[in-house]
Amino acid sequence: MSPWGAPPVQWLKRQFSQAPFVSTRRVWPTGVRLAVLVVLFLLVTGLAAGMRSVAGDNPVLSLTFGVAAAVIALAVYAAAVRFLEQRPVSELDTAGAVPTLRRGALVGLGLFTATLALIALSGGYGTRGGVSVGGAFTVLGMMVGVAVVEEILFRGIVFRLVEQLTGTLGALAISGVLFGALHLVNSGATVWGALAIAVEAGLMLGAAYAATRTLWLPIGLHLGWNFAVSGVFGVTVSGNQDMPAGLFHSVLSGPAAITGGDFGPEASVFAILVCAVPAVVFLRSAKHRGRLHSRGRLRSEETRTVS
Repeated sequence: MSPWGAPPVQWLKRQFSQAPFVSTRRVWPTGVRLAVLVVLFLLVTGLAAGMRSVAGDNPVLSLTFGVAAAVIALAVYAAAVRFLEQRPVSELDTAGAVPTLRRGALVGLGLFTATLALIALSGGYGTRGGVSVGGAFTVLGMMVGVAVVEEILFRGIVFRLVEQLTGTLGALAISGVLFGALHLVNSGATVWGALAIAVEAGLMLGAAYAATRTLWLPIGLHLGWNFAVSGVFGVTVSGNQDMPAGLFHSVLSGPAAITGGDFGPEASVFAILVCAVPAVVFLRSAKHRGRLHSRGRLRSEETRTVS
């Protein structure tokens, strides 16, 4: 039974329901909701990290715990938003979620493949031979949890609520910088690598959310990219040098500007250029759909909502 007395499956369905919401309480100010949700998801992030640690390099445990962490994060976010904001969680509307996730994952995988192809054409890519199917599944499980938790935190919470305070452009900048800064804690982190992540991933994923107003697309993009980096090609992802072996065992050599150095290909100039293309496409789409918002417009809409 859930804390609300309903069977777990029914409770989960209710959290993601898009049915009209009957408000029962006043909505807290944006800054308060932002602080509460960030703290809540820092706890969820810690829980997910603990689950990854327990799973280790076991592919079955990694897949099981990765999916479990994703479900927990989605359920916690949906329940928290419904309680704090008194509205259906439209950004996690399950209608069309699977094809959107699939499309995003394929695009993410394709973007990194294009990045590595450019590195290879520059003479910076090679392989050591051998494959590790178990390692690929281990990485997949890890990245399912990582993609969901990080996208909810940085796009669902930080971007969405900061946008209400600063407008879309401010939200893109702030969420991108914070997303890049997060990667400074990794073992092979560099300032340049964090800046590259802020631009290529923070901007692209924020723009994907701005254009679609759904978290499923950035989650899919994030998952496809990360899985391609470490799970398929077996190169360093975001400075994490202790990842399980991927499907292939790749070796990068040459100037750090081309290969990304110790941080991995995400610090390559090619990664920035490749990710800039969909970022521009998403931003143009957001503008065309009227989804680039100013601070004044969002604040007035929020005032009407809570009054």
